[in-house]
Amino acid sequence: MLIDAGQFHGHICPGLAIGVVASDIALANARRSEDEELVAIVENDACGVDAIQYLTGCTFGKGNLVFRDYGKSVYIFLNRVTGKALRLSLNHSVIESNSQPSDRILLARVRDGTATREEVNAFHVRWKQRARDVINCAETLFQVKPVNITFPEKARIHDSIPCDTCKEQVMTTRIIRSETGDKLCIPCYKKTKE
Repeated sequence: MLIDAGQFHGHICPGLAIGVVASDIALANARRSEDEELVAIVENDACGVDAIQYLTGCTFGKGNLVFRDYGKSVYIFLNRVTGKALRLSLNHSVIESNSQPSDRILLARVRDGTATREEVNAFHVRWKQRARDVINCAETLFQVKPVNITFPEKARIHDSIPCDTCKEQVMTTRIIRSETGDKLCIPCYKKTKE
């Protein structure tokens, strides 16, 4: 699962492994979502969400991947077939127990472009090892709780109309009427407020 998700994501890293474990927990009680049978509510936009999309079949396009920009390592999976929901909250202490002080320094050097070729290679080796460590800690990685939650509506298809300013097509549910009555897309409306 980690290798397959890594091909989708572009590389293997600890964050991706977190999403692999979350997906594995979700799929223990549900099938991969062909349509909207399974819904994932994710509270961050980090690497793990790519694994969740790839492995569970929950995607923005189908409307069964919901993003809440809370910056938390929390994933909620809702099973429309059973009506049950699980909330997974990352145990950061498990992640920290597998890290070394040098990991943060190496990551910073790679990100800011000051790492040597040897350091970049060492970083990739270390990051793949940390990803495997995450997978090996799967049983303790998350606090898992059933939750009662209102299921989101199933995806709907809306008509589109042209924005009166830019003329690009916009879903009718995203049109904003200006003070003059023009039907505007969000970017054009924001420009009127600048």
